[in-house]
Amino acid sequence: MLFRSTLACLLAIAAWAQPPNPAHGDLRVETTLVLVPVTVTDARHRYVLGLEQKNFQVLEDGVEQKIKQFSGEDAPLSVGFVVDISGSIGSKIDLCRQAVVQFLKTMNIQDEAFLVTFSEHAQVLAPMTRDTDKMANQLMTVQTGGLTALFDGVFAGLHEMEKALNPRKTLIVISDGGDNNSAFSAKEVLQKALESGVQIYAMGVFESLGPLGMSLEEQRGPRLLSNISEQTGGRAFAASRLDQLPEVAARIAVELRNQYMLAFSPLNEAKDGTYRKLEVKLTQPEGMTGLTARWRLGYYAPAQ
Repeated sequence: MLFRSTLACLLAIAAWAQPPNPAHGDLRVETTLVLVPVTVTDARHRYVLGLEQKNFQVLEDGVEQKIKQFSGEDAPLSVGFVVDISGSIGSKIDLCRQAVVQFLKTMNIQDEAFLVTFSEHAQVLAPMTRDTDKMANQLMTVQTGGLTALFDGVFAGLHEMEKALNPRKTLIVISDGGDNNSAFSAKEVLQKALESGVQIYAMGVFESLGPLGMSLEEQRGPRLLSNISEQTGGRAFAASRLDQLPEVAARIAVELRNQYMLAFSPLNEAKDGTYRKLEVKLTQPEGMTGLTARWRLGYYAPAQ
């Protein structure tokens, strides 16, 4: 059954990540719950709200799990912006700023955000904060230039996300090119993302670059980032023009505000650090057809 108020939703989700507190009396708090954001759309790609817990099944490695927590309401969000400031961006940095501004307009009072930039190296330009008014303006002061350490930027964002206070965590990666200077690999970035439960959304003009003059790593970068996004339950948006980035940012924000949040306590209690495959099945309500769900495809179990 859906939570009856936003306040109840916030309290329930916040409790999932907290340790037991004897002062809560008979309130039982789970500490091993796996959080699974799920996006449901219809045949026309419209977001479908109003589904109930009974409409969802969650399987881990093919074994059905009992859903312990369920919500179809908006909940506080921790967002990290990872912005490309390499040489290929140049004067287009203003459009990247506009994309950040567009997303920030959708944020609620309990949301928080931070800003990471990358060129040859990655740096945290603005640490995690709920006071995001000046964040977009900080992009105006950066100097663009150098190579593109895309995966280092994403890894730095995942590291900063460890400070997040909200259980819902998302990285928004804004770039117009592939990777040609990272110390971290796509595999390392994916593993860290799956361990931390962070959704990754990528946005940029990848397809217009073309392979001419690009290294193999640069050509593969956008495809690898798209795969990472899909694995974490996010997705990659390839705009046909860079000036569409603000619109894409708004689409991502709308999607994040229209997700279901499921949580389960794994029947496999082994803390062996192994990868667990997740699957979400929908039971479509009477009169509704063509519903499609998207979710994080797996996670790494904690290790001893």
